[in-house]
Amino acid sequence: MTHKKPSLTDIHMPLVMGILNATPDSFSDGGRYLDPARALDRIHLMIRDGAQIIDVGGESTRPGSEPVSEQEELDRVIPILERAVKTFSSVHFSIDTTKYTVAKEALDLGVQIVNDVSGMQKEPRLADLCAEYDAHYVIMHSQGDPKTMQDDPRYSDVVNDIYRFFSEKIREARARGAKKLILDPGIGFGKTQEHNLRLLADLDKFLDLNFPILVGASRKSMIGKILGGRPVEERVAGTLAVHYHSMMKGARIFRVHDVREAADSIKIFQAIQTQ
Repeated sequence: MTHKKPSLTDIHMPLVMGILNATPDSFSDGGRYLDPARALDRIHLMIRDGAQIIDVGGESTRPGSEPVSEQEELDRVIPILERAVKTFSSVHFSIDTTKYTVAKEALDLGVQIVNDVSGMQKEPRLADLCAEYDAHYVIMHSQGDPKTMQDDPRYSDVVNDIYRFFSEKIREARARGAKKLILDPGIGFGKTQEHNLRLLADLDKFLDLNFPILVGASRKSMIGKILGGRPVEERVAGTLAVHYHSMMKGARIFRVHDVREAADSIKIFQAIQTQ
């Protein structure tokens, strides 16, 4: 792998963030990649299929999931990252965590992105870390924690509420020295079906904030509901439709399980957009 890493601050065409869940209970691939050797094989395949970013997480954030201890999360992700970051230098690595120590140890290993599903609500010092390491910081919006977030999510106006949330967190992150920010509206994280669809319809409104937009809708229950109860493994076409719409609305990073299919859709998008 000798190609140059893409820029994450000046993104002209969409990038694929491949998901590596080092967890026993993630909704799509829980338990498959706990073993570091299997995880490295999976990372190699995702890079071959077109991933420019690999997002490694050791705590499931699916609705209803239980939190894990800091040590358990470290035990899951650090052995993978110790080998993966050195082995695959052509891609960016991201640590999917809300814990300071997990993020710091990952950054010490050369990880370049902290993906915080709590959006600075659990551990604001993650912004300090990103400033210290000159790392990118994904600020994702969520309402509540994974265990309870889908119980009864409410907004006065979901798009405007999340726009205000991002504006506030951008100010806070910048005050802490973090400048390389990426915004994720958090599809499925404390949102009803109507909330999710409204966010996707108006996704381009977040472009006014002048940071790259990340969308993670891969195989989510929203897609299953639209398709009449389709199971997780049969939601790939629906995922591609959501992500292609999001590309048209200006999103530039896509967190996906099905890397090859996502990369193919981006090639089609690029071919059309360059005409």
